Amino acid sequence: MVDKKDWDLSRRELMKLGIMLGAGSALGGMLPGMARAQDKTLDMWWWGEQELPGLQKFVDSSIAGYKEAAVKGMLQDTAVVISQFQTAAAAGNAPDIQFLWNGIYHMESVWLGYLQPLNGLVKEDVITASSPTLLSNFGGKTYRMGWYPLPMIWIYNKDLYDKAGLDADKAPQTWDEFLANCEKLKSAGIAPVGGGIQDGYWGEWYFGHALGQNVDSAGEVIGLFTGERDFRDPKYHEHWVKLEELKKAGFLNDEMSSTELYPGIDLIVSGKVASGLSVGARVPADSKTMKGRIGIMPMPVYGKGKLAGKPIFDSQGLGIPAKAKDPQGAAAFLEYLNSPERLKAFHEATGWIPANTGFDMSVITDPVVLDMWQRWGLAPNIPYLSNLVPGQFYEQALLPTAQQVVEGKITGEQAGELAYKVAKEWREFNPDIVENYKKWATDLGG
Repeated sequence: MVDKKDWDLSRRELMKLGIMLGAGSALGGMLPGMARAQDKTLDMWWWGEQELPGLQKFVDSSIAGYKEAAVKGMLQDTAVVISQFQTAAAAGNAPDIQFLWNGIYHMESVWLGYLQPLNGLVKEDVITASSPTLLSNFGGKTYRMGWYPLPMIWIYNKDLYDKAGLDADKAPQTWDEFLANCEKLKSAGIAPVGGGIQDGYWGEWYFGHALGQNVDSAGEVIGLFTGERDFRDPKYHEHWVKLEELKKAGFLNDEMSSTELYPGIDLIVSGKVASGLSVGARVPADSKTMKGRIGIMPMPVYGKGKLAGKPIFDSQGLGIPAKAKDPQGAAAFLEYLNSPERLKAFHEATGWIPANTGFDMSVITDPVVLDMWQRWGLAPNIPYLSNLVPGQFYEQALLPTAQQVVEGKITGEQAGELAYKVAKEWREFNPDIVENYKKWATDLGG
């Protein structure tokens, strides 16, 4: 939710677009399409401008150009994307189209009955082409369409690697290689790794990368919440031990605990920190700023799980609430957003690419972006594991564990104890959701 793509994590107030079509009812010679637009109104709650600047321009132009209905768009604040929707859905006041983060961030709404499957509403070929991802499925149904892809990546500043006497064109592949690089960077007076964790979201991203080092499938991760597996097992908290290792070695940037997620990435782009976590949606702009001197890599490998070292590929998406007042109209608008003309407009507005496989990828001309897309988007990849954690675990364990390890308040092993405790409490208070998790694990292969 997490990325997130910049996020305005200052929790700014909601911005309402409020764009209506078909105005001017006094005009006697109204076109049929305009008449339909006046008669039919769709509400669309969306998120993403925080992560992908230019997305609002795309949404605005899509709404303005749509003739089958008047669409009212509302950009949601990062902090309330889930809660605002679930509150409205419970009260029967949900929008017609809702932005949905991947995995549990929308799957919990599926289990609560707040979302309806897209099958039978949206054309199947459009659903498939939108690349909804494995984590958008439950019980053989798809509940979310892909909107734009989100490779989850590590980046490094090649100029800082040069300054430290490292080979900037050779990314570290193993943890030992990474630590050796960090030592050289530190000796050169450069903060080797980090970013910003004040808001906690860096810890989510780190978990999503690092837990995969010691697991074989997304389904295995679900066992940590349903009770079949245990965070106290060293293999399931080693990622926090590795973070503790970076802290004790003095490799993390000094301002990490007082800096938020996206400003922390800016530290890498501006040459103040050598490496850290980012997302693919930022790469076109960051590569331009850095004049191509940005390196892209998976997390260096220390674990022995089947997911270790694999590129992580996430996607943002859109769905239709169960009590949408016009689900057929919503489906038609989603199909419109996936039309060739709109896919082209998406790229022109954002500089990034839509998730739809029908989009002509030849528009990617930056060699850095092209290399990333080939290695993340076109090659075998794995799901983003942070998308599997329950909400209670996210708030009470996922975010604070990494924050406290970075601050030196707890050890990696103690982080595992806290994670186990919160997961156990969640199970005891949510038996129905636990059963759904077990069914979901079957869909995810474990």
